[in-house]
Amino acid sequence: MTKKSPSASPEFSVREFFARFPDEQACLEHIMSVRFGGTMMDCPACGAEGQFHKLRERRVYACPNCLHQIAPTANTILHDTRTPLVSWFYAMYLFCTTRHGVSGKELQRQLGVTYKTAWRMGQQIRDLTTKAQGFDALLAGHVELDEAYVGGRRSGGKRGRGAPGKTIVMGLAERDGRMKAVVIPDVKKDTLRDVVLDNVEPGSVVSTDELVSYNLLAGDGFEHGVVKHGKKEYAHYDYRSGNTFHVNTVEGFWRLFKASVRSTHVQISGKHMQRYLDEFTFRASNRGRVNGMFDLLVGAL
Repeated sequence: MTKKSPSASPEFSVREFFARFPDEQACLEHIMSVRFGGTMMDCPACGAEGQFHKLRERRVYACPNCLHQIAPTANTILHDTRTPLVSWFYAMYLFCTTRHGVSGKELQRQLGVTYKTAWRMGQQIRDLTTKAQGFDALLAGHVELDEAYVGGRRSGGKRGRGAPGKTIVMGLAERDGRMKAVVIPDVKKDTLRDVVLDNVEPGSVVSTDELVSYNLLAGDGFEHGVVKHGKKEYAHYDYRSGNTFHVNTVEGFWRLFKASVRSTHVQISGKHMQRYLDEFTFRASNRGRVNGMFDLLVGAL
């Protein structure tokens, strides 16, 4: 199979987006398709099968037999919104196709709305990424763990672990799989242990750096391998188990995330940090399917 060139046209280009969603009706029909399986359905009120039709001037579909109404945007972030659905869909599209995230100012410029509206839309879409990921499933296989310190720029002072004014975050990445990241209060052994037990399947292979707090993992039944960054070691092969231990995947994620904080967002407060982490892990976990990523967001409305 021929590998697609990185410079090739994207799978879901802007041209294709507006061809699929040129107006409000197309957006509503897509929400009906994703949330309810389409407009042909068994009526939840009378039980008769029929083609639900849209009412004029309203975001509502009605049963042809008993006129029972279904509002596809009810109880979602689109409920009673005065912002056009095409603008909402385009904002969701931007979140799916970007690598560095979308700032409130960028949404304001792209959508032609006020900054207050753009900021609120961005935060609500980030909440959708949280719902769409289904955090109940544990990570399994070979999982990399690494913590990082994220925040606004500081002139001078300590860097790395213990830097003042930073939010401590922990990333967990399956090899060639899903990604999770959580805000943590500290890097003590009990804190890291709780995160691992809550998110990683028992018996999994785990790669970490040499932070002493990770030494608990072998005692909890994980196969634990350590890379010693202090000795300039970034990967090593264990001939006994056949596993290559490194944390390059999750460190690459942190490089991208921190670059976004510095450039796109400039600064992220600890209050909203988890939302931004969920946004980035959503893209990382679904990076192979842009169309599918978009529909996951629509399904999470």
